[in-house]
Amino acid sequence: MTQSLAVDVHGLTKNFASTRALDGLDLRVATGSVAGFLGPNGSGKSTTIRILLGLLRADGGTATMLGGDPWRDAVDLHRRVAYVAGDVTLWPNLTGGQAIDILGALRGDVDRGRIDRFLQLFDLDPTKKARSYSKGNRQKVGLVAAFASRAELLILDEPTNGLDPLMEGVFTDCVSEAKAEGRSVLLSSHIFAEVEKLCDTVTIIRDGRTVESGTLTELRHLQRSTMTVTIDGDSAVLSAVPGVQELTADGQRVSFSVDEGALPDVMRALAPLGPRGLISTPPSLEELFLRHYGLHAEAAEAATRP
Repeated sequence: MTQSLAVDVHGLTKNFASTRALDGLDLRVATGSVAGFLGPNGSGKSTTIRILLGLLRADGGTATMLGGDPWRDAVDLHRRVAYVAGDVTLWPNLTGGQAIDILGALRGDVDRGRIDRFLQLFDLDPTKKARSYSKGNRQKVGLVAAFASRAELLILDEPTNGLDPLMEGVFTDCVSEAKAEGRSVLLSSHIFAEVEKLCDTVTIIRDGRTVESGTLTELRHLQRSTMTVTIDGDSAVLSAVPGVQELTADGQRVSFSVDEGALPDVMRALAPLGPRGLISTPPSLEELFLRHYGLHAEAAEAATRP
């Protein structure tokens, strides 16, 4: 049975004069899941989100959100979507509580009990004027309004920007709770640990294109794991195994990286060497991201050399 999609973007294109911001981008968020959206500044994340919010019209491709067209059905969709920007802007003369009430009223789902609960979780004083809030407290207003709503889809664009580590932990718990309620989340973040902990799937984009997409397990299969082991024999045996790279030895302790498909051959080569204390570490999301962009940067630099 095909899983329904809260967000389904295929072949999306957008030009700003001579600049191609999106170049055939694909993005999917399964209903009831948390999807990470990663890419450096200028990669097209904000443009994609603005199209989903109906603030920009795509030049090509297709985009649906909660089964509707983000541009044509923007008014109806906004009642079902909550958005938190990386720099929340508020009405300076209103209190935080008044801002939260207005945002809830726009969707028609003000729930005082839920609002009070999330105000307590985020330790936010709703009686202060917005102009007196720090950046972190402005973010809290946006987050309380989003999580306290009954929105089916949460679009969170660098939402923990300005929060202290304690509040980042509260945010993590709230996203997990939203997922348990069956809501969908699109999370754009530069905090890799946050994405790695929360997200069911990850989409990495570069220059307006999707370059990697899938679960972390699937993405890790595309990269090498790091292994460290203590052996009795000669480590040179391992260097002859196809797929083993970056082999270093410090006495009997050996470290190397290995392709996923070469693991059976590595284990067979290790067996006669009396392996002890074997540690295998899959690549982190940050390593996957940086390795991908590092290779891209090296290729781009090589292409410019005379």
